[in-house]
Amino acid sequence: MAPTNITQQTSTALALQGELARAAPAPRPLARRSLVGRLQWALEGPGWSVLRPALDFVLMCVALTVAMGGFQAAVDPDPHRAPLLAMPLLVMILFYLRGLYRTRLRALVLDGLVPVLSAVSVAAMAVAMIGIYANGAIPDHFVRTWLLAVLVVGGGRALLSLLQRWARARRLVGKPVLIMGAGVVGAQVARRLESHPEYGLVPVGFLDEDPRSVAEVGGRDVPVLGTVEDLDDAVSSTGVRNLIVAFSSVADARVSRLIQRCQELGIEVSVVPRMFDTINNRVGYETVGGLPLMSFTSVNPRGLQFAIKHGLDRVLALAFLVVLSPLIIGAALAVRLTSRGPVLFRQRRVGRDGKAFDLFKFRSMGVPPGGELQEDEDEDGSPLRFLLGGDTAPGGVEGDDRRTAVGRFLRRTSLDELPQLLNVLKGEMSLIGPRPERPEFVELFMHDIVRYGDRHRVKSGITGWAQVHGLRGQTSLAERVEWDNYYIAHWSLGLDAKILALTLAALFHSTE
Repeated sequence: MAPTNITQQTSTALALQGELARAAPAPRPLARRSLVGRLQWALEGPGWSVLRPALDFVLMCVALTVAMGGFQAAVDPDPHRAPLLAMPLLVMILFYLRGLYRTRLRALVLDGLVPVLSAVSVAAMAVAMIGIYANGAIPDHFVRTWLLAVLVVGGGRALLSLLQRWARARRLVGKPVLIMGAGVVGAQVARRLESHPEYGLVPVGFLDEDPRSVAEVGGRDVPVLGTVEDLDDAVSSTGVRNLIVAFSSVADARVSRLIQRCQELGIEVSVVPRMFDTINNRVGYETVGGLPLMSFTSVNPRGLQFAIKHGLDRVLALAFLVVLSPLIIGAALAVRLTSRGPVLFRQRRVGRDGKAFDLFKFRSMGVPPGGELQEDEDEDGSPLRFLLGGDTAPGGVEGDDRRTAVGRFLRRTSLDELPQLLNVLKGEMSLIGPRPERPEFVELFMHDIVRYGDRHRVKSGITGWAQVHGLRGQTSLAERVEWDNYYIAHWSLGLDAKILALTLAALFHSTE
């Protein structure tokens, strides 16, 4: 079977989709009545800017009361404890200065815990200094208050973030958003927001002078509501409070006027920068007079930081092998005793600089009758011929499903990946990085996926930024490549630690 070009689209179907989108009425603003309306107000509307600081203050007061031994002790404290009463206000001020009350599209719970820890710790140190200056000693119950504040406030913020994420994921809440620019990038933004409701933005329409056809942009599910001059009417009919400026044919001067008009209407504006694929979190901002300049600093995969990363990889891989040795031995015995064939399955994969290596896994499928698995074959024993069409990555069960009972369990719990710790020890892989692919697919994807080859600048990983965001198995290939390239551009040891924590948290989630 000839491989299907994954960028190919059915033009007729997309054109029909575009006509339907154009003919469809503009979506109404999200409901604001009953429980859903109250959730919308509290988690996405004006209530959100009040709820977070109010919750922080209440939780700080609770932590302080418990640490001081009860309400009576808190309202009438010993002079040596009095400086602790300043801690809630100090924490609120530091949260504000650290930007913890700014609205973010999507933030992982882990992203908020480190700023909370640092802000509460700085406030605690300030309280200690006040106590030393006023009373000649650190306030009583200082350590208890510090630890309880971190746990209570951090836990409360985490629960609030999870509640918002839960409501967004079920589309109970969300802010309608207009997109200026109905081209390839604008359509990609809309599709991404529709498929990931956790961002909290619901596309309701486009504004564009000369929108490209639906077939050209790969699909567009929401209508084009008019041109830039129709902004006021579109805002009035949809109730949007957010605008995303993507690429369009509109002159820059008119875009600037559009942004100014949005500011007059109280609409928040976000802009997709022209060179978005070269920007990372290391961007510097300078000015030459009134002219802004942005400087780009790229990641060097052959620099000192990556050398440290690879050294830590081997140390951690050895530690994991020792700690998990009972589990690894048990899994190996289960595979050996329940089905015929080798314990380990080897498959050629492509890693750093395009070099191929043998990736190890616990065998999860039975060996074909009268045959043995070869390095260039799938686990089902047949030559590799499973090439997916559309924007779908290979993975999961390909061909006949001959997983054993043990194999199903190993895959569901991701324990079949543990032998790849040996690949890390050998220096062929990293603990964290883009997942390696088979040579046949690499050759295909290099031609069809923009910037697919960038992943080969770094070592492949057992887990990665795309995997912890649910892009495992037969999921969107273009999106997976985008997440992997994001990881490379924004790499840091802190990001690796975050991915490792998210992987451990999701280790026993059901996967196929």
